[in-house]
Amino acid sequence: MTDPYLPRYREIEQALRTRIAALRPGDPIPSEADLVAEFGVSRMTARAAVQVLADEGLISREPGRGTFVAELPHHRRADSLVSFSNEMRRQGRVPSSRLLRREIRPPTAEERDVLGLPSGQRVVALRRIRLADGEIIALEDVALPERCAEAVMGTDLEQGSLHEALIGAGFVLARGYATLSAEAASVDDARLLGVRTRHPLLVERRLIRDDQGRPLERTESRYPGDRYGLDVAFHVEAPRRRPSSPPTRRGKR
Repeated sequence: MTDPYLPRYREIEQALRTRIAALRPGDPIPSEADLVAEFGVSRMTARAAVQVLADEGLISREPGRGTFVAELPHHRRADSLVSFSNEMRRQGRVPSSRLLRREIRPPTAEERDVLGLPSGQRVVALRRIRLADGEIIALEDVALPERCAEAVMGTDLEQGSLHEALIGAGFVLARGYATLSAEAASVDDARLLGVRTRHPLLVERRLIRDDQGRPLERTESRYPGDRYGLDVAFHVEAPRRRPSSPPTRRGKR
């Protein structure tokens, strides 16, 4: 389905994401003027779409030359979310998945709370092993509201991308929040990820919301610590100045 309320800049942004996935670092992308002509939008709308991709590090702007696909990062940036499939393609690797489970079922208490589900609503639940060039990279558990069922239940989730399927069905993945932690691999983790029990894992738990602020996807990804990492960009906060002590007053003798 196509969302008639999808903002034009998001339409352009998502179209550019699809193109970038098939390009190489250094390849040019259309200029703002080209996007204005192609999509029939204002310069400001085209600029907003390009800015989102620049902020995520997907493209780089070179004054006087143009805008180009950015160099491949070694790791994903922690302050942005690129789909696993696109992330691996940008690294020159072939993504795939091994689908372990796909079902519509009642939510757990945590899923109901995180996704804000009304009583009686079910979830679409997925469990996949994510691979790159045949190497196991992550164990992924996903829960989505039942309204996503039509987009998810019939699509190829072993060679295809869940996010591309959602976007193709008109869902807008707008913003999210994630927490990262270090955990030891359980017996189940070890069996599925091909590591030893208690092997160090990087665990990412995230919630993605749509453009109306509604929870759309709750995901837990478990990565062997020696196969995956995140790059972090940060600002250095200036140290707070300690208040000076008032001068000591000497009493009269």
